[in-house]
Amino acid sequence: MPDSVYKIIKLVGTSPDSWEEAAKLAVETASKTLRELRIAEVEELDMQIDKGKVINYRAKVRVSFKYEG
Repeated sequence: MPDSVYKIIKLVGTSPDSWEEAAKLAVETASKTLRELRIAEVEELDMQIDKGKVINYRAKVRVSFKYEG
């Protein structure tokens, strides 16, 4: 395997349904403009609350992709 460099960015995905959907949305949206995504790591999970009800699940995700200089 040749030497490579990877860049890591942080994303926040949201979903009214679940943390899994929020994380999936973050990765799938990023994949539309970033090439060669390698790893996605869920860093933090939280929820938005309004009037005592959960209105959104949020997944903070770190994504790495190959850096092409």
